[in-house]
Amino acid sequence: MFHKEGTKSILLAIIFTAVVLLISDNLTDIFWLKKGLQVFAFLVLIIILQFFRNPKRTVVINENQILAPVDGKVVVIEEVYEGEYFKDKRLQVSIFMSPINVHVTRYVMSGIVKFSKYHPGKFLVAWHPKASEENERTTVVVENKTFGAVLYRQIAGALARRIVNYAEEGMQVVQGTDAGFIKFGSRVDLFLPLGTPINVVLNQKAIGGKTIIATK
Repeated sequence: MFHKEGTKSILLAIIFTAVVLLISDNLTDIFWLKKGLQVFAFLVLIIILQFFRNPKRTVVINENQILAPVDGKVVVIEEVYEGEYFKDKRLQVSIFMSPINVHVTRYVMSGIVKFSKYHPGKFLVAWHPKASEENERTTVVVENKTFGAVLYRQIAGALARRIVNYAEEGMQVVQGTDAGFIKFGSRVDLFLPLGTPINVVLNQKAIGGKTIIATK
């Protein structure tokens, strides 16, 4: 299964591959060059299909858990100052996505969307210290009775050129359902209330909608 945001890219990749296969025989008589072009076209198609895959996952909804928003590796667990919405200290947990990870963003908990804003910006590498503040990004705050307000931020990386965010203020959202997509991009930051028990460690692999990030 593939994500709907990849429809155009997948179609273009299929057309590109078909065109290369059709013209490569007439483009050159050099065997290794011909086969090289064909292999390259197939690799492009495979990479695009890999990137936009959207595996079906059964999410066990639990109001006492915060689930991972994306697939990737936990790269930050620290207390920081969050200056856009809360304007106070929060517990930040960040997940970095490599190009081979599933890039679907999922709601970490059920609740009401209290804030949703898009910020244009730079395309620094996702692990850059200033990426969270200067890169293209979206900020979304979901609130429920168990955890209060929890903020997640989709952050574009060096390759990302479009962030898709489905969250709109006032929406009732369900834990584990589709919240958006980062095309060829690269990191999601979570900001939790101080003192929230964290269930992951640095460099741990996270699976969106499955891995328990925090509990109450």
